[in-house]
Amino acid sequence: MVHNFKSNIAVDWCPGCGDFGILTSITQALSELNLGPTDVVAVSGIGCSGKTPHYLNIGGVHTLHGRSIPFATGVKLSNPKLKVIIPSGDGDMLGIGAGHFVAEGRRNTGLTLILYDNEVYGLTKGQAAPTMELGEKTKGLTRANIFGKVNPITLALSSGYSFVARGFSFDMKQLKEILKTAILHEGSSLVDVLQPCPTYNNINTMEWYKQRVYKLEDDKSWDPVINSGNENQATEKFQKAYERGLEWGDRIPTGIFYDNRTIPSFTKRLNEYVPGYLSNPPATQLISGSDGYTPIDPYKTFEDKIIY
Repeated sequence: MVHNFKSNIAVDWCPGCGDFGILTSITQALSELNLGPTDVVAVSGIGCSGKTPHYLNIGGVHTLHGRSIPFATGVKLSNPKLKVIIPSGDGDMLGIGAGHFVAEGRRNTGLTLILYDNEVYGLTKGQAAPTMELGEKTKGLTRANIFGKVNPITLALSSGYSFVARGFSFDMKQLKEILKTAILHEGSSLVDVLQPCPTYNNINTMEWYKQRVYKLEDDKSWDPVINSGNENQATEKFQKAYERGLEWGDRIPTGIFYDNRTIPSFTKRLNEYVPGYLSNPPATQLISGSDGYTPIDPYKTFEDKIIY
């Protein structure tokens, strides 16, 4: 039975917003992966993207500004069997949440970061987000942007993400397939999704993107995957991904830049230090018996460490 991942809550994004395409791609990806409502959790931060868990018929949390990644990390580590997705904006994830973004690349926990990238803070009236070009002036700004641009692709690669990709919100077929691969990826993945903000960004419009985006997979020689047996190609493929990630202007690449399947996830690393962690994670353990008391005897836990 295919689960309906779209909730019955009315969607209140602005007409023409790229968020609609992202939401549709997410629901289609989850359905085609034959996942159930208890298999997936969505954790968001603040902003227009933060509303996404409300529109998904799964477990979800609309949490604090810039703190979606640490919250999602706790969910994943408590039950590593869950698929945990993070629909979050460029301001939320790369502004106040940038430190957590970099730390997650080092951990490689197994989270799927879906970056809503429209270059503005849409919910708070169009201020420049970290992904906006230096000197760009959208209609939401009183003067040109005075900050440098953060590149999500190259930052993710430099931070250690084992899967890095980019989609376009108005190419839902490609985005859906990218999300399916990202969700199934064992390590942490970033999917940077280019999208227009019709209310506050009058420069990076749908038409602007359609004139520039092209698909990496149209190049038949493009192969970003690193499996066991071709680890010696990791450096070369990383460098190629980084070079394509720098490409911006008249041509903007979409697709999968890097897919390294040989880097162990953080949950697997934990299992080496905590035997039985993966088979009996915290979320499945009893915290109390029928009498309301903990089933763990503290004395037995620490008896070999007691000094008499």
